[in-house]
Amino acid sequence: MRLCDFPILTFDTYGTLIDWEAGIWTALQPLCARLADPPTREVALAAFAQAESACQAANPDLLYADLLAATHRTLAQGWGGEPDRAASIGFGQSVGDWPAFADAPAALAYLKRHHRLITLTNCDRASYRGSSARLGDPWDAILTAEEVGSYKPSPANFEFLLDRVAADLGGAPKDILHIAQSLFHDHVPAKALGLTTAWVDRRAGRGGGATAPPPEAVAPDFRFTSMAELVAQHRAERRGGA
Repeated sequence: MRLCDFPILTFDTYGTLIDWEAGIWTALQPLCARLADPPTREVALAAFAQAESACQAANPDLLYADLLAATHRTLAQGWGGEPDRAASIGFGQSVGDWPAFADAPAALAYLKRHHRLITLTNCDRASYRGSSARLGDPWDAILTAEEVGSYKPSPANFEFLLDRVAADLGGAPKDILHIAQSLFHDHVPAKALGLTTAWVDRRAGRGGGATAPPPEAVAPDFRFTSMAELVAQHRAERRGGA
């Protein structure tokens, strides 16, 4: 099995291409500054992972910006902070400020020369515009939770992806390689539907972070620690070296 064998590459964005942990931590600083006992970065990210996933499960039709605002309120209450509607709204609107991983724009530009590129994201369309620009607007299609009416890891999001690939590109599941950081949001549901997946393990084997742990063991077909590493293997395949 080779990366080059798949004409369609589908991606998660946040955690894979956009450094959402850095973005989330930065956007939480106004709240943390008001706390008598602010959490450490790792504690804050783990709390975010739990609060966000619970909010997504309970409010599948909420726009991501509003869902982030609700997550912020949950965190503030849990950490003993005072309610601040404006601060929660600001956190919800911070997505466009989250930075891209340094290797992501160049990797996507390279891969776009050889594949069709689609992102399947839990973001809403308006919030995603800034992230797409940071990545060089590489997408043949942007599929959002807003359109689906649910959040990954719901199977409905991946079924929506498969339907769009079939309708717009004439592609079948065997044509798709799904590339993502989150075992919880992406690899478990993608593998359940028979997709081949590549894990971009940005935390290099360390648990925790802003992503909830997977509910079951899952075995991605490829593993890389960065998009640069994935591209290096892709180049080697094209040279006949892998």
